[in-house]
This record gives sequence, structure tokens and C-alpha cells, in this order.
Amino acid sequence: MKRHIYLRMKPVDEARELFLSRFDLNALSGSEEIATVAARGRVTAAPVWAKRSAPAIHQAAMDGFAVLAANTFGAAPHSPRRLKLGQEAIPINTGHVMPPGTDAVVIVENVPDPEADPIIIEAPVFPWQNVRRVGEDLVAGEMVLPEGVEITPWAQGALLAAGVTRVAVRRVPKVIIIPTGAELVPAAELDKDFPVDRLPEFNSVILAGMAAAAGGLPETWDIVPDDVEALTRALQEAAARAEVVIINAGSSAGTADYTYQAVANLGEVLVHGVTMMPGKPTLLGAVNGKPVMGNPGYPVSAVLSFEQFAAPLIAGLAGKRLEPRPNLTVYPAQNLPSKPGLTEFIRVTLGRVGDKVIATPLPRGAGVITSLVKADGILVVPASSEGLEENRPVTAELLVPPEAIDGTLVALGSHDNTLDLLATLLHRRDRSLRLSSGHVGSQGGLMALAQGRAHFGGSHLFDPETNTYNVPYIKRYLPDLPLKLINLAWREQGLMVAPGNPKNIRTVKDLTRPGVRFINRQRGAGTRLLLDYLLRQNGLDPAMVQGYQREEYTHMAVAVNVHSGTADAGLGILAAAKALGLDFVPLTPERYDLVVPDSTFNDPRFQKLLEVIRSPEYQEAAVALGGYDMKDCGKIVWEQ
Repeated sequence: MKRHIYLRMKPVDEARELFLSRFDLNALSGSEEIATVAARGRVTAAPVWAKRSAPAIHQAAMDGFAVLAANTFGAAPHSPRRLKLGQEAIPINTGHVMPPGTDAVVIVENVPDPEADPIIIEAPVFPWQNVRRVGEDLVAGEMVLPEGVEITPWAQGALLAAGVTRVAVRRVPKVIIIPTGAELVPAAELDKDFPVDRLPEFNSVILAGMAAAAGGLPETWDIVPDDVEALTRALQEAAARAEVVIINAGSSAGTADYTYQAVANLGEVLVHGVTMMPGKPTLLGAVNGKPVMGNPGYPVSAVLSFEQFAAPLIAGLAGKRLEPRPNLTVYPAQNLPSKPGLTEFIRVTLGRVGDKVIATPLPRGAGVITSLVKADGILVVPASSEGLEENRPVTAELLVPPEAIDGTLVALGSHDNTLDLLATLLHRRDRSLRLSSGHVGSQGGLMALAQGRAHFGGSHLFDPETNTYNVPYIKRYLPDLPLKLINLAWREQGLMVAPGNPKNIRTVKDLTRPGVRFINRQRGAGTRLLLDYLLRQNGLDPAMVQGYQREEYTHMAVAVNVHSGTADAGLGILAAAKALGLDFVPLTPERYDLVVPDSTFNDPRFQKLLEVIRSPEYQEAAVALGGYDMKDCGKIVWEQ
């Protein structure tokens, strides 16, 4: 099968404009007439005119007595007017029709004795006072709603008040989603056992939800295998039945990516390849005058590509306007290099530290769907840029309400599995609070505190000269910062190896044996420094360890490498090994502390977190993860 390489990729804005301008959205969507009571959320296809006035007859606006205003003129407390009940003053309730010969209402509170006959009026009313006159709200023949507006619940009320029981609206565009790939397992079958080389198909669920949010009516079809004829047949049928067709996966440049050929066979390929990351393999085309999108298969790529191209198209067909996300100036927690020539969308968590909002990057891989789940915002790196600089202002698109950012504690430093547990328990205790943790290594965390980019950091830096943790490094990097060192846990560090330990790895010396592949932590990580110390203790050169230069940023990432077979061993904590069912060779216990500046320690938000840290609920849950000793948990072990 021939590969369709991206020869002429287009920038995001150019590709979007080309795609959207290719179709007459009004003609493509069409209109229909539906009952007004069922029209909430729909968009008017034409101006709507009142069939009757509202109100259609004069009505009392207040409870009281309907009168002829002229009969009250001159009334005063010292010279009241007396009106005969039932003849000159007729009892009336709000909304009731005004009796003939009356033109005003004296409210009941202004009548000294409402039960008297005649009643006494001590102040005059003017004509039509306290009366809803005919057409006060709407006049028959007046426009109630213009074309192209979304019908709200109160608009429904206005339409019904104007006698409009049916209304012409834009059709809801049908969006057919076709997942492709012989390796996929449908969502309906995910509760069954399936081989590890099969993948759960969940992109269609994401895209269907996004299509509905944009104003479309999604319909997900069965998975189409990697077969160009089968995909062509499915596309031809879908283009006949829907206003928009989304083919998920198969739009890249692989030999089994058939979306290009199917679209080219039936219609026109407008764009194949967009200069965006994630989302480069996007395909945009037309079949039978209908828009077709080849959506990338990686989930983050699929979401971001859908947002840029499918969402505005569907909203346009539905007659709706996508509201832009609010923007906020933020400061990246670390340097974010990016490939020139591609517009990159980086998912970040956000938290206010002092007078700055710090953006901590989440994993940037196109397949990391949890980066969207955890994200508070998105940073856009222009194609003309080589990346974003640490602590330099940049604009973020917000994915959460702005007030959520003010309740976020930012932790930058060493990774530990209990940080996610802390985040869960903190939010459970106080819904206004969140914990955002970025994994930049113990030394990176100290530097972030020195630069005011974090509220606190996690650290487990062992100093062999003093046989202590963290304090010598704090004195070196943060000599003038008043702070407290609070123990989070003692934890077991060791070698994570495959189940059964097939390479029989027992000591650090075994890492230098031929055929043993290692996966390391990044520079500045406490675990990396521990490894270097252990190698020196045994007289070993790091160059003797195959894989020493391969780096990951968390214990779980190291564990995944061992679990997947791309490495035979990695240094990390027992909790990470246990989480993935790996064997563990213990080497040394270590102390993991939180480095907390006094300004943070005195913050009510951190005091809530400290309550969680010292709670039996947290400590028992941490012990259950494996490899944790909570004997000093929550204690202030040192102060500067």
C-alpha cells in the first residue's frame, strides 16, 4: 500500500479557513419547524413574529381595587375620596382582566380598611397606574426573535406569550463518527477479557460528546477494519446520511492508513497534514458536498484537532457560536522547548503563587489522555517559536473557572505516588482547594522555590558527607529563605524488575552486566543522585550502565518501562513497582520531605493540606500503597 506523505502541510488558521469556507453552512444544515415547547437550545432559522399582543387585554399589575382614575383625583388624608365597593371600586387580583370603565388599580396596601364599603382613598392614582396595558410586552406583528439566535427558556416563554406555538429552527446537524482499526475493541465489549495487543476504542465516545457540545447530533458507527474498500463503502453511506462525517484514525502516513484514499476516491482532499502538535495527521475533505474529517488516532491529537476544525464547523451548521475560552497571563514552571514550524498545544496545571500564576506542564505525548483530564489550561507555542521560557509571561487558555486557580497549591519537586493521593483527599475535604504537582526533581524543586515559582516542593536529597537528607542542599540553594522541612514519609528505594526477576538482578553491580538494560531518572532527581552515590560506593562508572542516559520524570514512568519490557531494571520506590505488579529488590530506605517556606506554611490553604497529611485517612491509604513508613509523617523535622 502506498504511503500518502504530508507534502504540503498547512498552518492551523489557513487549514481551518479553507475547510469552513468550502461549504455553505446555511444550505447544508437546512431548517425544520418544531413545537415551541421543544425548542430550547435550538437556533431560529428565520425571524419570529408575534401572532398576538402580550398582554392581549388590559390586566391588573397589582392586587387591589380597579377604579376610574378620575374618581380619585384630589384625594388626600385630610380630604379622602369614598368609592362604593363593587361599583366604583372593584376588587381585583394581579393578572385579572380590568373591568369595563376602569383604568387604574389602587393597591390594597394603600386602602386603610379594605373591608369597608365605601372604601376610603387617601391618595390619587393616575390613568393606567398599576395596570399592564395591551401590548405592553409585545404587539401583534412585532418581531419576537431575529434569525440566528439560540432559543432560551425565557425566549420560549416570550414566544408562547406571543401566540407562537411552532417555530422554524436550524436542523441539528447529524455527525457520523466512524472509528477505524482492526486492533480496536468496542466500548461495549471492554468489560470482557481481550488480548493485550488489542486497544480499547474510546475516541468515539470523546468525539461524540464534543460533537453534541458543539450543537451536533452524534451517531457512532461500528469499527471499520483496515480495509480501503470497507472504509470507502462506509464513507459513501455516511456522506449520504449525515451533514458531517468524522473518520477517527487512519489519516496518517502509514501503509494501513486508508482515509486519504477513501476520501480521494469519493470526493476531494482539501488538507492532508496540519502544522500543529499534537494533531499533525489531520485530513480535511469533501464528499458529495459534505464535510469529511480524518481525525488522528491518538486521543489528545483527536481532541485538539476536533476543537480546531470539527467543532467550529458543527457549531456553524447548527447556527451556534462557540464562545472563546477566557485567557490569563501565566508563567511556565520550566523551559518548554518546541519544534519550530509546528504550532504546539501544551496542557498545563495552574496555580497562583504570590502575584503570578504558575503553569506546570503535563505530559506532552499525543496519547496521554490524562493530560487533558488534569489540565487547567492550554499554552499555545507559535510555529515561529522554538518554545517557551521558564518564568516568562505567556497567555493560557483556561479550561477551568478562574476562581479554581486561586484555590490551587503548586508543588514542584520530586515525584512521589502519595502526591496524587494527597490531591484527592484535599479536594474531598475542601472542594475549593486543589493540589497541582509538577515533577522537576528535588533540585529543580529547590530552584523553583528560590525563584518563587511554587508554594512548596518535595525533596529526598541524600548527603553522604553528613549522612542526612535535604538540609545541606537547602542551605546551599535557599540560604536566606525562612522555611520548614516537614516529613511526608519514609519510603523504600530499590530496583524495579520484571516479575520473577528473569535477569537475576540483585545489586547495583548487576546493572553493569552485558544485556541488562536500565532506565534512569532525570538530572536533578533525588533518585538519580542516589543512583550516582550507589555507583560510586561500588566503584562503578555510570558509562558501564546500559541505559544510564535514558531518562524518565516519575517513578511510575520508570516502572512502565520495566513493565513493558523496554528496560530490565529501574531505580524507584516500592509503591510504583507494586502498582504495576513488578518485583522489587530493596536497596535503602530514604526520607521524603516537603520543603515549605514560612509564607506557605502560614497560608490557610496549606494548613488544610497539613491536616490531611496528619490524618489517619491519608496515612493508612499511603501505607496501603506499599513501601511507606509514616512514623514521622507531618512532623517538622527542621527549620531555617
